[in-house]
Amino acid sequence: MQKLRELRADLAFIANWVPEKAHVLDLGCGDGAMLEHLWLTKGCTGYGVDIDDDKIPGCVSRGVAVIQHDLEKGLHLFADNAFDTVLFLSALQMMRNVEDLLRDIARVGNEAIVSFPNFAYWQNRLTLLTGRMPVTRELPYAWYDTPNLRCATISDFEELANQVGLMVTDCVALRYGEPVSFLRNWRGTLAVFRLKKRSPLSGR
Repeated sequence: MQKLRELRADLAFIANWVPEKAHVLDLGCGDGAMLEHLWLTKGCTGYGVDIDDDKIPGCVSRGVAVIQHDLEKGLHLFADNAFDTVLFLSALQMMRNVEDLLRDIARVGNEAIVSFPNFAYWQNRLTLLTGRMPVTRELPYAWYDTPNLRCATISDFEELANQVGLMVTDCVALRYGEPVSFLRNWRGTLAVFRLKKRSPLSGR
C-alpha cells in the first residue's frame, strides 16, 4: 500500500473499496499500477483498458493484462455482468459521451468506482472569478492544450449516476489523497464515488 500511496495517494485510498479476489475492469488503467496492486495484495483478477501507446508497455512490464481500446467506442468487448468491480479513475472528464459510457459500466459491472476532478473546489471557483481557467494538481493543463472535455461537480455526477441506473453507495471528496468531510464540495479536489447497479425490480 505504501508503494501505491507514493505513486498516487488517491489510488491507495480507492483500493480499500475493492473486495478481495474481485474480478476487476480498470478503464483508463494507465501504466497498470492499480491492477498490479490489487492482484498482489487482494488476489484480484481482471483487465485494464487504455488507448495510449505510451502506457501499454508499463502494463506489460507489470504483468497486467491490458487491452488497447478507445473507450469512446463503448464496452461491447465485454459481456453483461462480466465484472465484480469496474474502475473508472480520473478519466471521466476526458470522455465525449459520458452518459453512454456510464450506462455501459452499469451493464458490465455489479459495482463501479468512479473518480474525477471536482470542479467546485474553492481554488477553481476563485480562479474563475479572476477571469482565468483553473490550473491545479488535478487539472494541470492550460485551457488550450487540455485533454479534459467535461467539468463536473459532486452534485452533478450524483444526478447523472441515478439517471443511468447506478445507485450511489458512498461518496468521498479527497484533497491530495486524504478524505475531506467538512464542506466536501468546496474543499475536495477529487470526487470519488462508489456505485452499485440499480435493481430493475426494486428501483434500488
